[in-house]
Amino acid sequence: MMVDFVPDPGLYPFTSRWFESSAGTVHYIDEGDGPPILLCHGSPTWSFLYRHIVTGLRDRYRCIAVDYPGFGLSERPDGFGYTIAELTRVLGEFIDHLELDEFVLMGHDWGGPIGLSAATARAERVRGIVLGNTAFWPIEPLANRMFSVLMSSRPVQRRILERNLLVEQFLVGKYGPALTAAEAEHYRQVQPTPDARRGLSVMPKEIRAARPLLEELAVNVPRLLGDKPTLAVWGMQDIVFRPKTCLPKIRDAFTDLEIVELTDAKHFIQEDASDRIATAIAARFP
Repeated sequence: MMVDFVPDPGLYPFTSRWFESSAGTVHYIDEGDGPPILLCHGSPTWSFLYRHIVTGLRDRYRCIAVDYPGFGLSERPDGFGYTIAELTRVLGEFIDHLELDEFVLMGHDWGGPIGLSAATARAERVRGIVLGNTAFWPIEPLANRMFSVLMSSRPVQRRILERNLLVEQFLVGKYGPALTAAEAEHYRQVQPTPDARRGLSVMPKEIRAARPLLEELAVNVPRLLGDKPTLAVWGMQDIVFRPKTCLPKIRDAFTDLEIVELTDAKHFIQEDASDRIATAIAARFP
């Protein structure tokens, strides 16, 4: 199924483009000219999350933001599992389709491991890395694993599918960033029905289920990408990807690293601090 939603061009002033992946139709935007930067979202967001960063950088970069299957305007394919491994495979196909070379990868939330998994297989084509409030290692804190157990339970899975819990509570609700009513609707309307939300329902399970992939990444990222110029832009108020836990691991993984602390930003840094992120990217990758 496809989502029947047309973004407001005043909020999302981009041309929609489409790629026929092995899993189904993938939506993306490709704006501007210059060095390519591939922007990878997490859950429960889509390329709309990067709208301010794209408008801030497209005068000097080729800004590409993709919606994974099950997210944004991309297809909800029959028989697709929406696991991190499957989403990684589709992203790799997308990178190869666009023949991206010397590209900067930005990953946020699940976009970190999805993007980095695709990038480690194409390390020679990667110019640099931008990471924001993400992880590429197994999630160890008990609270995070218990969150996965709770969100994978039958009653909560039903609320994710039937009431759009992840969007309503964690993104557009009181725990999320400050959004206008119209912006909130752009996150709601791309997940309009239980069938459309199947991808969302898988993500909490992957905190535990994707452990083998994350264990592999924890080895391969330093080995294959560790010498790439890297920028960490971190929301210091994030209670999930806490800076005291995550930033030391990132320091250990990369030899050429700059860190920008977004003092007041929470998890959705692209909503809380888009100008500072765009400025930091432009300074790091001139």
